[in-house]
Amino acid sequence: MFDNKFHEQVHDILQGIEDLLVAKNAKYGNSALEPLGVFSQLSAKEGLLVRIDDKLKRIKNGSLDKDDEDVVNDLIGYLVLLKIHASREQSFDELDGSHNWEKIKQREELISIMRADEKDGLYWSDNVD
Repeated sequence: MFDNKFHEQVHDILQGIEDLLVAKNAKYGNSALEPLGVFSQLSAKEGLLVRIDDKLKRIKNGSLDKDDEDVVNDLIGYLVLLKIHASREQSFDELDGSHNWEKIKQREELISIMRADEKDGLYWSDNVD
């Protein structure tokens, strides 16, 4: 059974989050996904996670009791940005590039090939006795 009122509520809330993200992106640039790095050397992933952690701490400390809807909207917005960043990086494991498993796998395969070639005498050393 399709609940039209629920659908409208979801749409309205998500539209508000979209409007918030687009407005902040227009105001601040794409700083969440492409940090400037003047004072902080955090990657985009790390910066987003710090902001998410901050919003969760505010909620834990009672921000919701003060009718602070902004903290919830900001949290949802940062989670959306994290999802956008993950989609650009192909997976959550590769968010900051430090765990680029595909490249690591390719390097391991190359090393294996080179070791096999070395055993077959295809490489030589300048240190000839």
